[in-house]
Amino acid sequence: MRVLAGDIGGTKTLLAVADADDRGVRVHCRHRYDSRAFAGLSTILADFLDRAARQTPGSVEGACLGVAGPVLGAPGLQHAAITNLPWIVDAPEVCRLHGLPALTLINDFVAVAHGLPALDAKDLAVLQEGEPVPTAPVAVLGAGTGLGMALAYWCGGAYGVSPTEGGHIGFAPADARQHALWQFVHERHGRASLEHLLSGAGLLEIVTFLVAGRGGSAPGPLGEALASADPPAAVAAAALARSDPLASEALDLFVSVYGAAAGDLALLSLPLGGLYLAGGIAPGILPRLREGGFMAAFLDKAPMQELLRRIPVRVVLDREAGLLGAARVAAGVA
Repeated sequence: MRVLAGDIGGTKTLLAVADADDRGVRVHCRHRYDSRAFAGLSTILADFLDRAARQTPGSVEGACLGVAGPVLGAPGLQHAAITNLPWIVDAPEVCRLHGLPALTLINDFVAVAHGLPALDAKDLAVLQEGEPVPTAPVAVLGAGTGLGMALAYWCGGAYGVSPTEGGHIGFAPADARQHALWQFVHERHGRASLEHLLSGAGLLEIVTFLVAGRGGSAPGPLGEALASADPPAAVAAAALARSDPLASEALDLFVSVYGAAAGDLALLSLPLGGLYLAGGIAPGILPRLREGGFMAAFLDKAPMQELLRRIPVRVVLDREAGLLGAARVAAGVA
């Protein structure tokens, strides 16, 4: 079935035309857009559909967009406000403006969860083998522009996926330094949520906290990273290269908070089918995730450590997993 699939986030909008069925997803054309360069989705869709018409013949028979925000409304009448963009996506209006036969909107992490069956072993990195249980619950979370979460449960011979806005739950500090971080964030934002820390902006929030504790200056490689075009990526690169001690300390703290949040989600959902880290950040910091700080924080949940050791923990390396999931939903095979 020929479908239009999309993954719409605060940083990028990725669109594709693909053939999707129960055998897999075959992408014919795709294009990435800088979301913040556009006032809304309509201009992007018009450009992409024109590109697609020139690159691959045939009309789309279904469409699904994974969007970074809560989706409201009945099927066919859905609408969504993108959390980190001033965009409203209205399914009936999109269909009317762009001649689509139908459009389903889903949360972007629901799309990632639906994309997992389309991934191969090479698309995943193992942080903990665990003891996988077929048809057991699955959890997905990931830091990027924001922090997303979704849960999947086996029902009627297939997985049904439940959206969440779990990225906005409160940050629970694990020690005295994290409590000081909580106070710092709370004073700046009026509350301290997980997304305040587990996102690109969150890594910078941690850097700001550490810099403030050292007199407020960020010399050397860290200062250069903060002045770059993409400060979160530059800070992470400096940390991975260990070219700046404060950047390295910031990433270690980020990883510890990330692991603890993943452990909390695991206790909430008992995902013995697997807990998957998706989003843009995890693949980029995989060497640091493998050093042990993430899993140490994940398992530090007395008296449930042994239970948590049974949960498979994987990093999703394919940054287009959400696009694949949206294609599967559009084709009715997810």
